[in-house]
Amino acid sequence: MSDSRIKSIVIVGGGSAGWMSASALAKVIGCDNYSIKLVESSEIGTVSVGEATIPQIQLFNTILDIDESEFIRSTNATFKLGIEFIDWKEKGHRYFHPFGNYGTNMEALPFHHFWLKMQDDPKFKKTSNLSNYSLASVGAYANKFMHPSTQQNTPLAGINYAYHFDATLYAKFLSKYAINKGVKRIEGQVDEVKTNPVTGMIESLVLNDNTVLSGDLFIDCSGFKGLLIEQALKTGYEDWTHLLPCNKAVAAPCLSTKALNPYTQSTAQSVGWTWRIPLQNRVGNGFVYSSEFMDDDKAQSLLLNTLESSPLNDINSLQWVTGMRKKSWNKNCIAIGLSAGFVEPLESTGLHLIQSAIAKLMTLFPSKAFTQCDIDLFNQQTETEYHRIRDFIILHYKLTNRDDSKFWRYCKNLEMPDSLKQKIDMFSENGRIFRHDNELFNETSWLSVMHGQGIKPKSYHPLVDRLSPDEIKRRLENIESVISRTADVMPDHQAYILNKYTHNA
Repeated sequence: MSDSRIKSIVIVGGGSAGWMSASALAKVIGCDNYSIKLVESSEIGTVSVGEATIPQIQLFNTILDIDESEFIRSTNATFKLGIEFIDWKEKGHRYFHPFGNYGTNMEALPFHHFWLKMQDDPKFKKTSNLSNYSLASVGAYANKFMHPSTQQNTPLAGINYAYHFDATLYAKFLSKYAINKGVKRIEGQVDEVKTNPVTGMIESLVLNDNTVLSGDLFIDCSGFKGLLIEQALKTGYEDWTHLLPCNKAVAAPCLSTKALNPYTQSTAQSVGWTWRIPLQNRVGNGFVYSSEFMDDDKAQSLLLNTLESSPLNDINSLQWVTGMRKKSWNKNCIAIGLSAGFVEPLESTGLHLIQSAIAKLMTLFPSKAFTQCDIDLFNQQTETEYHRIRDFIILHYKLTNRDDSKFWRYCKNLEMPDSLKQKIDMFSENGRIFRHDNELFNETSWLSVMHGQGIKPKSYHPLVDRLSPDEIKRRLENIESVISRTADVMPDHQAYILNKYTHNA
């Protein structure tokens, strides 16, 4: 019986996708029985898929046994409790999408249904914003942060966080990690991809110095161009530009003149939106826009006008087609990162999609037989994940009162996918939120954005009426008070980082 085990893995492209893939493979399957090679060229710049993350990145770092203190110092990282959205619903309006929960569930029902009931009760304090029941929101706006408490009887135990960090430094950090575990880095560019004339499988790569790299499994981390998955295997692409018209971004860092916020800021502009991501040593800034509604010169000018200080580098420009590859796994090639697809970075999902693809690869790790049912399941799960994230991003654009530009009028009138329409209809009628297929964004996320963008449900869960209005009011006021007092004891975010990570650097 012939040995059908995969023995040689070739990764094309470095950056976050390549080095996250290499690091995870080296850690989980090891380099003793597998050859893991990564090809990258120092002459080809990588695309930073984001300096802001979501909490799942903690799991990835934990699997790799990465020391958090070393990681934070190596990447100039800060902590992130959520995202503030400014001018999205309408100019002058802002809301917060927090990590963690709102309040606490009561009587086996989600907390927000009790809050919804009290919005029309004259006894209830109308100024009691939904964000007041989120420790992440209250703490973030006070520029507070601390790690979760080990004591379980306090809201501090439920602190959920992510990071802001320098994505280029993170890739560099992981490259050292992977190489130390046995991954072989090869300097070069792919000139030719050789496929089997019968099976269509990739057999080898020819580099620009005529080096030939053969392999059993190929991972395409070559970015938007998709050297293997598209240029060689002609896999095809599903274009979502009609649903998410932003297709360009300009970015430039600057020095901070403000407090070190433990949150990302996204500010809607006349076309698209700008981001502000605070790192230890600088602020990451960018402007995401649609070339159909704004030219590049105006976009650069807008970005520069939003900076709080002079740019530290030249403006970096990016261009993409929003959507996803028709198959992320085709034959013996798996696309991970930008080669698999791209949904704009509004909710910081870029690194998560890399992480998620790696996790699916580990679960469905193939033999040389490349069983089609495994490939189909990988592609089906990837498609579902991308579609759900796409819907969540569309939500921010679709639910707006803004009509001050052609761009926003387009967004207000775009036709939603049925999957998103169902979510909005359910919440609009009875405040119900259901999480499908273990989708990335949970009930808190959908609630924060649907409420933040202005949906006021017509009703609430009828079982809420089992409690009297006075009892609900008493409980809500108690929760709000506990959250406020808890946030007061949290330390200042900037001081926390200085005290914990820089003295021993």
